[in-house]
Amino acid sequence: MRDWLYILLIGMVFATLLSALGYVLLNRVWLQGAYFGAILGFSITFFSLIFISYMNQKILPRISKLLWLPLAVFFSFLSGFLGTLLSTSLAKALTIDLIPLFHTHGVQIAVAVGFLTYVVGALLYRFVKMRNEKEEVDHHYVQSRLASLETQLNPHFLFNALNSIAELIHQDPEKAEMAILKVSTFLRNTMDEKALIPLKDELRNVYDYVELENIRFSNTIAIHLATPMPALSVPKFSIQLLVENAIKHGFIEKNTLTITLSYDTPTHTLTVQNNGKAMKNTEFGTGLTNLAQRLKLLCQGKIEIRNTQTPTFILYLGDCHENTYRR
Repeated sequence: MRDWLYILLIGMVFATLLSALGYVLLNRVWLQGAYFGAILGFSITFFSLIFISYMNQKILPRISKLLWLPLAVFFSFLSGFLGTLLSTSLAKALTIDLIPLFHTHGVQIAVAVGFLTYVVGALLYRFVKMRNEKEEVDHHYVQSRLASLETQLNPHFLFNALNSIAELIHQDPEKAEMAILKVSTFLRNTMDEKALIPLKDELRNVYDYVELENIRFSNTIAIHLATPMPALSVPKFSIQLLVENAIKHGFIEKNTLTITLSYDTPTHTLTVQNNGKAMKNTEFGTGLTNLAQRLKLLCQGKIEIRNTQTPTFILYLGDCHENTYRR
């Protein structure tokens, strides 16, 4: 409906200006021409809406594609033809000053406007088609880029998890077996092909991951939710990656590593903070660079470091909040 309102507005403005200019060139009152042009633009758009809607819903699904173009030409012409006849009748009823040709050659003018309507419609069609093709190409590029990033992400997690298990094999075979089962459960929970997943599912993955890591770190890693978490969607593995990063770089022996999550609704930002070691390097590695790219592609968002002494990451979710997850 919004597209049709835009088309209606553009059609009326174009017809109004063109008609007013024609009246000026013919030394007639330009305001009368503007009135007639506005009526003409509205009438043609009105018939176009009716014919295109009817054609798309009732006719095109039932006929061969070979007939689609001739039918579109016919209805485009008919919109201009009938729109001109209706506009002329309304102008006469409203006592709008018409160019004499509309009184003497009304049908011929309507035919000419009908052909012009088809030409303008064909140009608009080509423009819209080119725009849609570009959007489709951009969409496929984004999807292929996301697929590429996700193939980088899973091996990154598996590499760290398998290293943890390798250390456990000789120290505690039973814990190693439990860790393998946890990895299997974690991967099964994350085999969703969607790039954006509900936040509650991402948090479930985080808890599973922390439980896996606590096998190696003797339950010294804790997750704390400082604020209620809203029902929205986030990039898959986004929070898990920051939790993984906190454990890898912030864990201090014999201390409990607490990772605090909070969400700010007005700014659509998610904060991930931990009480581990201070950050010495603020340059993003593979995992964080990956996350930054996925945030940009999926949400027009970004990630930044807010505090290095108490490691704090801010996820600006951008348009992700528009993909609200509904139960």
